[in-house]
Formats: sequence, structure tokens, C-alpha cells
Amino acid sequence: MILSGVIVNSVAVGFGSLLGVFFKDKFSKKIMDTIMSGMGLCVLYIGISGSLKGQNILVAIGSIALGAIIGELIDIDDRLRKFGIAMETKFKSNTGEKESLVDGFLNSTMVICVGAMAIVGSLQSGLANNHEILYAKAFIDLFVVLAMAATMGIGVFFSSFLILFYEGAIALFAQTLSPFLSVVVIDEITCVGSLVIMAIGFNLLGITKIRVANLSLAPFLPIIIYIFI
Repeated sequence: MILSGVIVNSVAVGFGSLLGVFFKDKFSKKIMDTIMSGMGLCVLYIGISGSLKGQNILVAIGSIALGAIIGELIDIDDRLRKFGIAMETKFKSNTGEKESLVDGFLNSTMVICVGAMAIVGSLQSGLANNHEILYAKAFIDLFVVLAMAATMGIGVFFSSFLILFYEGAIALFAQTLSPFLSVVVIDEITCVGSLVIMAIGFNLLGITKIRVANLSLAPFLPIIIYIFI
């Protein structure tokens, strides 16, 4: 089944999020803040490691620049934020926690969706019905979202629905993209996706406030760029 890996990943994110919410009140704010800082460092490490796979710095720069322009014109960040707020009005009545829920949804969505494993794993599922990458990602995501939900709340849970749609769409359209996915292109996708992940890490550490969602299309742009090179 083409979507097996996608479904497992989505379930793992949902389950990990619920576990995190359960443990949320078991620790003090001081411990939660330290855990969140630790998660920021881990996300930053993942981003730095993947960014080194790029082979053409101009492709990375062009993808980030074009991705930023397109993302800002569409304003993906605002659309996702409105979706998070809509979910909150359905499931929560305490508006005092609005930012926590929305930011939890946005941060977790970017961490689990933008990375190279999400893109390449979904492509592998769609092209070869091989789900190894997404199964491995599901295991990693379970612990990542557990820690994020423990610090950012129930908003993290809603990212499980978005990842089902996101990875599922990539898997289903993989056959259409296959002629354009050389090893070089996949390396550039990994590089650009990892640069975006680095931005998430900086945000989690409180160093920046980058609108990461508006960079979320950047990892796909190497495909288009290499068509015209």
C-alpha cells in the first residue's frame, strides 16, 4: 500500500503528541524550558548535518530566495496560523493559551514536514512502495513531538493531520516527479530543506522569529531549477 508509511508516520506523531500532553504537567516550567532549548539544539544539529549535502550553493540560495518570495506572497504562515486558531476554537475554550496552541502547531508542522526525510521518504513510498525511510522517521518524530507537546501543548497534535495530507500528496504524485529526481536534485532538496530546519532550530532557541512556514516551498524548488539548468 503506497500510503502505509505516511499513515504510520501520522499515527506516530499523534500518539507522541498525546504522550507529551500527558507529561506536560509532570514537570516544572524550568525543566520544560530546558527541554525546549535542548530540542532547539537537536533540530539545529539535524539542519546543519543535512545542509552539508548540497553541491551547488547557487541552487540553495536561489531556492531559499524564490521560496521566501512565493511563501510571503501566498503568506503560508498566516494561513497555517488561521488553521491552528480554527482548530483551537473547536477544541479549546481557554483563549489565554491561544499562542501556545498555534505556535505548537506551526513549529511541530515545520519540523516534521519540511525535512528531507519527509520529502524523500514520501517519494520513495510512491515510486518503489518502500516505506523504510518513513518508518524510521515515524520513530524519530514520535520522540520529537513528545518533547514539543510537553512544552508547547496540544497544538502539536494537530500537525498529525497535516502531515498525513502533506506526505500523502507527495507519495501519490511521486510517479509524476520521478523523471526529474536525479541524485543531485535529491541532495539539493536535502540541503535546502535542512536550511529551513536550521531556521526552526534558531526559533526554538529564541534567537530569531523567522516565519519558517513561508519558506516551506523552498525545498521543492531545486526540482524546477534543475529543469532549466
